[in-house]
Amino acid sequence: MMLSPITIDSLFFRDKTNINASFRCWLPGHSLTDTVRRVRPEKVYRVLKLFPKILFWYPLFLEFKRKSLGGAFSMLLVFLKVNVLVPLLAAGLGLFQPTTTPEFAAVTVSDRGLEVPEDESDVSQIHFGGPFGIVIGPDGGLFVCETSGHLIRRVDLASGEVTTVAGNGRRGYSGDGGVATAASLDEPYEVRFDQSGNMFFVEMKNHVVRRVDAKTGVISTIAGIGESGFSGDGGPATHAKLHRPHSIALDERGYLYICDIGNHRVRRVNLKTGIIDTFAGTGEREKTPDGAAVSGTSLNGPRALDYRDGDLFLALREGNAVYRIDLKAETLHHLAGTGKKGYAGDGGPAKAALLSGPKGVSVANNGDIYLADTESHTIRVVRKATGHIETIAGTGKPGSGPDGHALKCSLNRPHGVFVDKAGRVFVGDSSSNRVRVIVPRKQNGGRAR
Repeated sequence: MMLSPITIDSLFFRDKTNINASFRCWLPGHSLTDTVRRVRPEKVYRVLKLFPKILFWYPLFLEFKRKSLGGAFSMLLVFLKVNVLVPLLAAGLGLFQPTTTPEFAAVTVSDRGLEVPEDESDVSQIHFGGPFGIVIGPDGGLFVCETSGHLIRRVDLASGEVTTVAGNGRRGYSGDGGVATAASLDEPYEVRFDQSGNMFFVEMKNHVVRRVDAKTGVISTIAGIGESGFSGDGGPATHAKLHRPHSIALDERGYLYICDIGNHRVRRVNLKTGIIDTFAGTGEREKTPDGAAVSGTSLNGPRALDYRDGDLFLALREGNAVYRIDLKAETLHHLAGTGKKGYAGDGGPAKAALLSGPKGVSVANNGDIYLADTESHTIRVVRKATGHIETIAGTGKPGSGPDGHALKCSLNRPHGVFVDKAGRVFVGDSSSNRVRVIVPRKQNGGRAR
């Protein structure tokens, strides 16, 4: 099996019309902060085309029909003023200002490696069984959790070779102490690596977190007993009960953090001692106040975690919000989402936006926060520089593709998201059974590399 993006629609890279740019429209006489809105150019073009047809072309036709050349010439002058001089004047006054929002292309993993093929008609896509968590491992490979295949698979991004690194494809809970590929798993949801290259993944249906040794390939359970519940704080993590754990993250201090979503808590395991405790959450489903202390504060559906530079980033599924956890001060800081479910707010402050059951989070090197906003079928990003939120992929409706313009590529309940050092955003498009890559247009002239 080989892997590659399908060729991106060449129309996406034509710059003749700049149809994919966006503009800010300022209404004079109003507060700038109240009137900045995103206007899609294609909508502007439709309006500009509509008025000349109705107001000018038809009367012009009548003038010609009446053989009134003078009247026809006057109509043409008015047409030129409205369609040429007025837009130029508006641009000169700064009423329409191009923004620098980057464009993205969506490509689907196929059987040819990461080099874009010349002939896309000869490309077959790799089937991933319900891909959820994804990550680039320390060896540069792409690791994918297959929830319906009960496997962890690795894709070599240089050669395109796909291999299984954990799981035998049969649902179950067995194999500890042996090679990981002979073990039975039950819906692996998230995969991460520590600084030594050991692989950790969480199995939602088995209520455990397991580890694969980087040197030996041997699998073991490091948290949970295989039964749902809540117990074990202050003791060995291997004696504790978890309830539908969904996501994990590791820091450089040797701690493993677990989204114990069924218990509305984030649990923490000291990997040196093996002791587990509750790090955040009370078990209650109350709203999380901005700036609150981690201890004693409720979390409503802690679903996804990522770690970056001393901070944890937490997405709340039922809470429809994203928080930064300052691990030094142990405080929670609101970043996105009002708490109400929906899909709105693009182009404005992320804190005022509506999220729809976010189930994946990944933080880029520049601090931008990428979200799998699952129930809106989109990938969104909170820009660190502005605190504003944007959609970079998906139409807002469930579907599958087509490849090309990322905002025209339908997704279907994406759960996994990971952004690499090059700015490529890998997506577990779960209900489409595909892994997609969202590529910034500026990369390699707009093509994946």
